[in-house]
Amino acid sequence: MCRNIRELFNFDPPATDAEIRAAALQYVRKISGFNKPSRDNEAAFHSAVEDVAAISTRLMRSLESRTPPKNREQETAKAKARSVKRFGN
Repeated sequence: MCRNIRELFNFDPPATDAEIRAAALQYVRKISGFNKPSRDNEAAFHSAVEDVAAISTRLMRSLESRTPPKNREQETAKAKARSVKRFGN
């Protein structure tokens, strides 16, 4: 999985459309191999991003969880602590 794509489900507050679109963009970049597509591929690239974002939004809205939503600040703090432990920064 692409390291820049973060888990978005079951957070309080819920993932925004911008966060879902950013994840879709990272996904399309990863599978296409393009950071920025050529003019010839630009339309297909942006269309794929929009399609993935729409499907991801539909998925996020249809999922259910029995566990309480995670707190974004707490999860960020945990990730930073893991990073410090792993890389020492």
